Amino acid sequence: MKVSVGISNRHVHLNHEDYKILFGDINMNIRNMLNQPGQFASDLLVDVSGPKGEIKGLRVLGPCRSYTQVEVSKTDSYKLGINPPVRDSGDLEGASCVTIKGPNGSIERNSGIIATRHIHVNENIRKVHGLEGIDEVKIKINGEKSGILENVRLKDNPESYYEIHLDTDDANAFLLKNNDEVEIIL
Repeated sequence: MKVSVGISNRHVHLNHEDYKILFGDINMNIRNMLNQPGQFASDLLVDVSGPKGEIKGLRVLGPCRSYTQVEVSKTDSYKLGINPPVRDSGDLEGASCVTIKGPNGSIERNSGIIATRHIHVNENIRKVHGLEGIDEVKIKINGEKSGILENVRLKDNPESYYEIHLDTDDANAFLLKNNDEVEIIL
C-alpha cells in the first residue's frame, strides 16, 4: 500500500507563554495551510542558535501548542553544535538546549529534537489500509536511490491527513520530494 510523502523542514512550535516573550502582541497570521487539518505555517520566523552556530529564519508553525519545540535535521544539528535526540513531537526528554530569538526577546529552552519518521493515521485510515494494531512499519522507496526506511511510527489523530512525514535528511538521501509516493511494508 502506498502513502504520500510530506517533507518537514526545520521549524518551531511555541507555547503561548514563549510566543508572548518572542513576539509580544504580534498576531500569528497564516502564510499557508499544511495538509494536517488545523495546522499551518505562519508568517513568523525566528532565529535559533546553539553552542557552535545559528540558523536564521525558522518558520513558526501554528497554532500554539502546550510545549515549545525546535525540530531540526541531523545536518542542522552540526551547524548548531547540538546533539538532539530522535523523538515524537511533544516528547522533549533529553532535548538539546537552544536559544530562540524573536523580534521582542529570546528564550533558552531544552527543546531541540529530530522528529521521528511517522505516518499520520486515524481509525478509518487504519481500517482501510489494514494497519489496525500496528505501531511501526517499514517504508520501501523506489527510484534511482531506492531503499528501505525502518522505524516509521504510526501517529494517531482523529483528524489526520494520511501522509508520511520525513525530515529533509531522509528525503534528500532518497531523492524524495513532497507528494511522491512510497510503499508501506508490514
